[in-house]
Amino acid sequence: MPAGTGVSVVVPATTANLGPGFDTLGMALTIYDEVTVVTRETPGVSVEVRGVGAGEVATDETNLVAASLIYALETWGVEVPGLDLVATNHIPHGRGVGSSGAAIVAGVVAAKGLVEGIIDVSDDELLRIATEREGHPDNIAPSLFGGLTIAWMTPDGPRSKKLSVHRGVSLLVAIPGESQMSTKLARSLQPETVPHEDAIFNLSRAALLIAALLDSPELLMEATEDRLHQNYRASAMPETSALIGALREKGFAAVVSGAGPSILVLCSDPTQRVDAEALIAEQGSGEWQCHALTVDQRGATVEALPGFAH
Repeated sequence: MPAGTGVSVVVPATTANLGPGFDTLGMALTIYDEVTVVTRETPGVSVEVRGVGAGEVATDETNLVAASLIYALETWGVEVPGLDLVATNHIPHGRGVGSSGAAIVAGVVAAKGLVEGIIDVSDDELLRIATEREGHPDNIAPSLFGGLTIAWMTPDGPRSKKLSVHRGVSLLVAIPGESQMSTKLARSLQPETVPHEDAIFNLSRAALLIAALLDSPELLMEATEDRLHQNYRASAMPETSALIGALREKGFAAVVSGAGPSILVLCSDPTQRVDAEALIAEQGSGEWQCHALTVDQRGATVEALPGFAH
């Protein structure tokens, strides 16, 4: 790989689970991180971080974007060159909107861009490599491919299916100003087994949710009911839990976004989204930033930087 090869990557935030679809359903959101990567002759890695995470995250080869890029190149048998990265981040960290998945996807997709014309990297390979880094594909798939995704594991690795959300569905994501939630902590709060009736309950709701998102938004309230994970995690984010309860009591299909503490409200029309935002402003203690978003359809993109060799 010659020095002076440069690529630019744009990768979307995601929301996972969507209520009953634990570790399976995810959706790409119109908030983005941007990363540029340029190879150099001298070895080593430097990372400049702008925006979210500046002064907080690593700026060497242990940075999650850089580490994922290096992991992909090594997996493909490519000698790792010196690397200069600039990460401009807009996705909040530790809020349940897929920041770590987006960082991993950014690194893996940047690696694909750097080896363009040298190695042919398939979508399945990107999903496999990124999932190995993340541990589960529910955030990875929508960040890579956009849209609403169903992700599952097979003996041969992860798989995913991209779907298009009904145009009548509007998204509202409410992000708390300070509170964060570790995905590891959130997972530790769940039991290893659940009652048989709860498993059946979630199977029915997850199936119904696909129908609601694709064809019947009027079913979103029932379709977003969950017994597998949200109740078990409620004690770790009481304000989130209380606000979701208040929203659902008023007829809004509110769920925990990913591991939390952010809230996703799936609205059946834009007017309902405005009403949900007003209720959050009225009842939410602390600072909640509400984002009226749409579903990103493109997923991660990579382009050669103009003026650089490729």
